[in-house]
Amino acid sequence: MAPKKKTDAVEKGPWMLGKFSTSLKVGLVGAPNVGKSTLYNALSKSHHSEAANYPFCTINPSETKVIMEDARVDWLIEFAKPKNIVKAHLSIVDIAGLIKGASTGAGLGNAFLSHINAVDGIIHVMRAFEDDDVIHHDDKPNPVADIEMICSELRIKDTSMLKGMREAHNKQRASKATKSPAALKAWEIELACIDKFLAWLESGKDIRNGMDDWSTTDIEYLNEYALLTAKPVMFAINLSFTDYQRKKNKFLKPIFDWVNANAKGSMMIPYCGSYEEEMQELEPADFIKREADDAPSALQKMIRQAFTMVNLQNFFTFGPDEVRAWNIRRGFLAPKAGGVIHGDFEKAFIMAEVMAVDELKEAGSVAAMKEKGRWRQEGKNYEVKDGDCIEFKVGQIKK
Repeated sequence: MAPKKKTDAVEKGPWMLGKFSTSLKVGLVGAPNVGKSTLYNALSKSHHSEAANYPFCTINPSETKVIMEDARVDWLIEFAKPKNIVKAHLSIVDIAGLIKGASTGAGLGNAFLSHINAVDGIIHVMRAFEDDDVIHHDDKPNPVADIEMICSELRIKDTSMLKGMREAHNKQRASKATKSPAALKAWEIELACIDKFLAWLESGKDIRNGMDDWSTTDIEYLNEYALLTAKPVMFAINLSFTDYQRKKNKFLKPIFDWVNANAKGSMMIPYCGSYEEEMQELEPADFIKREADDAPSALQKMIRQAFTMVNLQNFFTFGPDEVRAWNIRRGFLAPKAGGVIHGDFEKAFIMAEVMAVDELKEAGSVAAMKEKGRWRQEGKNYEVKDGDCIEFKVGQIKK
């Protein structure tokens, strides 16, 4: 396989899977009975703003779209007083529990691993509470042992996939050699990359942790291979309500130490699944009071982190008809961002009129932004920033 052109990648990083797609999904992954379904149910209902035309729904029994609340959007709503509102959203997938041996088909392992392969980022759900009424798959809760088991299964699956690719690759050598010296050289480069990835995995390390070791060519192949251990991760730590309130738990330090040693830089978010599920049944006013009296909900923090984790950001359009947050991948240029609204915006792009929502808030009006020269015109090479308000100017599409 030839590497993808460098222009296909938005940013150096193996997690840029899916290239320019903005329909990204994050999967809830964990051992059985750690609280994934409870968290999924809470996330599915986590929409506490007043009535608006939000695009959330349950897509099927294991996938839902969740709304990401954003103070910038709330301000634009007050500013524009629109008839319609569309906030940012993210797709969450509930993936059934993994057990030891899943990589070789134990339980429903192959199906579960294929579900992980279909998502762009992973929220590892970890049970950090003891409760005799909640069965644990391995007698007693041990979140570090659970995460080590899951990560090991994902590495085993990636290793098996790469070995299969290496075998198929070796069969192509003769044809590449007779085709041209350049084709043979490309074949040799890819083989070296495969061997490098295999050695990394067999040493017990996840692909995502090798950013300092991967070359640009390595990254191009990783984007193509979509390995399970290349996906970005975060850790949702399910506590008892008492431990969540007091922010203390005997499992937290071992988890913290493990994440820093094996997934450095990944976000860890403690929460209480049973509390979150209760909170989602409350009316908005009661929800706010419960947060003030007992403990804040962790769900929006989790959603925002997941959104950022898969390299999504928002630009905004606003007016009396609608305020809308548009999902784009970080690094999109203006024409491609316009194409998220309508394909013709990319094909017939002329320019984008841009202003930052935070500056608009400070200035107080569009007229003031014009006076300050902060409502500016940008061309096709402008990289859209998170929080930009944009009006696209397009020409006619030639038939």
